[in-house]
Amino acid sequence: MENNKFLPLGSVVLLKDAKRYVVIIGYAVIEEGSTKVWDYMGCAYPIGVITSTGNLLFNRNQIEKVIHTGFSDEEGDKFIKTVGETLVKYNNEQH
Repeated sequence: MENNKFLPLGSVVLLKDAKRYVVIIGYAVIEEGSTKVWDYMGCAYPIGVITSTGNLLFNRNQIEKVIHTGFSDEEGDKFIKTVGETLVKYNNEQH
């Protein structure tokens, strides 16, 4: 996976030191009560979202293996590109 490219929603990944797969359900999530931005939000596979507080926040460098790549089209690709550019700008402003 390219360093600046996000995986599409619905992608299934295995995180480092994890025993369960994670499904990607969101991008660029700001941790509550913080200014920290995480690359992805996910939920445990095959369980899915059970509670609003049961989601996982993680960065692309925590992904050990991509198990399945989610659906992608032109609209999604444009959105992912915008998210990546926005995160780069945000991170540059924070430092």
